Amino acid sequence: MSKRTKIILALAVVAVVIYFVMGSEQDPITVAAVHPEIRTVEQTVSNTRAGTIDACRRSKMSPAIGGQIAFLHVKEGDLVQKDQVLIELWNKESKARVKETQARVQVSERSAQQVCILSDRAQREAKRKTELLQRGLASEEATETAVSNAESQSAACDAALTQVEANQASVEVVEASLERTMLIAPFNGVIAEIEGELGEYVTPSPVGVATKPTVDLIDSSCIYISAPIDEIDAPEVVSGMTARITMDAFGDQEFPATVRRVAPYVLDLEKQARTVEIEAVFDNPDQTLLPGYSADIEVIIDRVEDTLSIPTQALMRDNFVYVIDAETMTLTKKQIEVGIGNWQHTEVTNGLSIDDQIVLSVDREGVKAGAKVLIEKEEEEESEQTSVSVSIGQ
Repeated sequence: MSKRTKIILALAVVAVVIYFVMGSEQDPITVAAVHPEIRTVEQTVSNTRAGTIDACRRSKMSPAIGGQIAFLHVKEGDLVQKDQVLIELWNKESKARVKETQARVQVSERSAQQVCILSDRAQREAKRKTELLQRGLASEEATETAVSNAESQSAACDAALTQVEANQASVEVVEASLERTMLIAPFNGVIAEIEGELGEYVTPSPVGVATKPTVDLIDSSCIYISAPIDEIDAPEVVSGMTARITMDAFGDQEFPATVRRVAPYVLDLEKQARTVEIEAVFDNPDQTLLPGYSADIEVIIDRVEDTLSIPTQALMRDNFVYVIDAETMTLTKKQIEVGIGNWQHTEVTNGLSIDDQIVLSVDREGVKAGAKVLIEKEEEEESEQTSVSVSIGQ
């Protein structure tokens, strides 16, 4: 190859390089851009896996003894009060025993009343004889007989009263036996489920054998979420912190809540990150919130109001952003100082003003310091222009 040919090839390569360099400089990059804004910024911690909604009090009850269901006083979905009878097993024999012992109490009370009346009379007679003896109007033998009779009648009265107490205790025993044939609500709540029909035979759960409860009672006045958070975030979360709960069943609706418990241990489950279980109660429980819903919790660690902020996606590693020079429409790499933040917004403490325009689409090819850019129009502006064009065309 001649020297002249080599020179021509070298010049051609330089020309191609210059063409592509000049071409890249002349073709601006289209980017999405935003201005910093004044807003409230929060530092939050979220659960690593979906949590579960549950009731603070939930009782899955079965009868204390086996028997046939004689009365179903409630149905699923009913609101019940504490001490309300929910289900009764066949208990006619127990009720008859209650009546029998109550009748015995009445008989013993009448008998005690009679004996005690005689005792009072004997006491008065003994007192009268004693006074007459002191005045020499009664014999000692008659007086002793009256005093002995008074003491005997008093003992009989005490025995009769004791018998009344014994009979009353017997009533309590048979009433307790009768109560074992009933399911009674231990608190106010709603009947979630009933396992059993009228006339069916039910039995209590044997020791060590899990069986379905006869009645599932839920206290819907207190609802909470239990969810795991990453062990790294656990030290920042304490009881009493404000939180927000969201559920797929309610879309974007947020429910205010308060952290009530942070587990004092770390869960180490195989093939999963180590987590700490937290619980948060709803500040305003809603009857429509059903235990069993899947839910997410966001705990507010810190909060700053009316502060300068940027979208977190615009922040690059080492805390810098790309700022657009309005005159030259080129990008400048600018270091900033940041405060608290979350995955949506980050607080800016120094380095930016509300008039600056920063690049939001930092992941686009060619975004770097010195690059020329065009700002893409916002979707709202484009939709407005489209609607105007359609109107004109019509």
